[in-house]
Amino acid sequence: MSSTIRRGTAAALAVTACALIAGCDDSELAQGPGRSEQPISAATLAEMEKLDTTPSSPTLIRTYKKEAELEIWKMKSNGQYALLKTYPMCRWSGQLGPKKREGDMQVPEGFYSIAPGQMNPHSHYYLAFNVGYPNAYDRAYDRTGGNVMVHGICSSAGCFSMTDQQVADIYAIARDSFRGGQREIQLQSYPFHMTPVNMAKFRLDPNIAFWKNLKEGSDYFEVTKTEPSVLVCGKRYVFDATASGEVSAKAPCPALKRDESVDALVAEKEQKDDAKVAQLVASGVKPIRLVYADGGQNPVFTGYKDESDPDALATGPQEIVLSDRTHPVPAAVKIATADANKERAAVASLAPAPAEAAAQPAPVTVAAIAPPPTSHSAGMLGGLAGGAKNVQRWLHLGGGEPAPPLALPVVDAAAADPDQPALADPPLPPRRDEAVHMASLHSSPIPPARRPDLADTPADASASPSAQ
Repeated sequence: MSSTIRRGTAAALAVTACALIAGCDDSELAQGPGRSEQPISAATLAEMEKLDTTPSSPTLIRTYKKEAELEIWKMKSNGQYALLKTYPMCRWSGQLGPKKREGDMQVPEGFYSIAPGQMNPHSHYYLAFNVGYPNAYDRAYDRTGGNVMVHGICSSAGCFSMTDQQVADIYAIARDSFRGGQREIQLQSYPFHMTPVNMAKFRLDPNIAFWKNLKEGSDYFEVTKTEPSVLVCGKRYVFDATASGEVSAKAPCPALKRDESVDALVAEKEQKDDAKVAQLVASGVKPIRLVYADGGQNPVFTGYKDESDPDALATGPQEIVLSDRTHPVPAAVKIATADANKERAAVASLAPAPAEAAAQPAPVTVAAIAPPPTSHSAGMLGGLAGGAKNVQRWLHLGGGEPAPPLALPVVDAAAADPDQPALADPPLPPRRDEAVHMASLHSSPIPPARRPDLADTPADASASPSAQ
């Protein structure tokens, strides 16, 4: 390699390292206007026509980390939003739960606003826009960090990462909404679909109080199909309310005015969901936590390992079954359990005689626990010690044999404030070594744009929203 080429390569690596230090890249490259001016795809325009909406109508975005989905909603002529498309997310990093500090590689959760000035047509990651972290809620808890993006390349260091074709379509949809007069696009970022099943499964997670607050906003949107207004006071989100006095994120909420008819509909939905959660708990749904090596991706990308932390995707998350033996049983659960026992007793009275039933095999209960990841990466690029190996990974997508299943013990955990230290009992993966991570950036090549055999993945490839 000539000295000129070596100098050019070194310069490129230095630019990339500096850009990645803050997390997802938001540095501009002189790539010309063509990329950011690509039109909305023909398939997406056809879907808009079916929904009675237009490219210039307002847009709303919802994301779900566990299911790795990004939804685009568009306002129809009647003023309500309808789901336009669900894009499978190529990569997200970190764990379920909010982002709390610079360098934790967490994808944030909450309600964020995207303004025209947050759009980056010259991102290193094809196209990008900033989601607006930290917001007032994050600042109320003194959370740090920033530069959290929705972008292409399928490589995440705390961002929502899509394929290039996907982000081109998403970027174009947002761009045309801004040109149609929309001032801000609301992004609702959730850990998972806020269903009774998920709320029952994650009822003992340390973040459950925070997630219940997010579900309030989700319920307002689900009931009205209009964008909920968002206030932050008393260090919590307040939805669809107007304040009669000054609002401070850390101070108690002032007097609030609400639409009683909407509140009644939301309360009805919440009661039905709570009853369903109680039924699920009474039926034996176990409380769990999911522990990821480092985030995940939608199943449609199985086998395609991104280059930000390729070993992390060797297996799925560990499902840790928690024990709620030490927690008081809510009244609703007691009632649901009693009803279930009555039903079982009624069925038992109609069961065959013991001689007839003797031939029936006894049911066997098996606790299924997902296998753990094969290894943990020391940093986004794997640390300095594996430099040569990491360069090879950047240039070639490698596979890995999954580790055999690991039997994990049942542990106790209690619901806690999301900003209190996480419970110590469940085995959590080690945090990335930030010092090694920072140093490794200076010796790492530029990530590939995308894998050639995924280049033709249609921008409208979608996965139906999960009910789980």
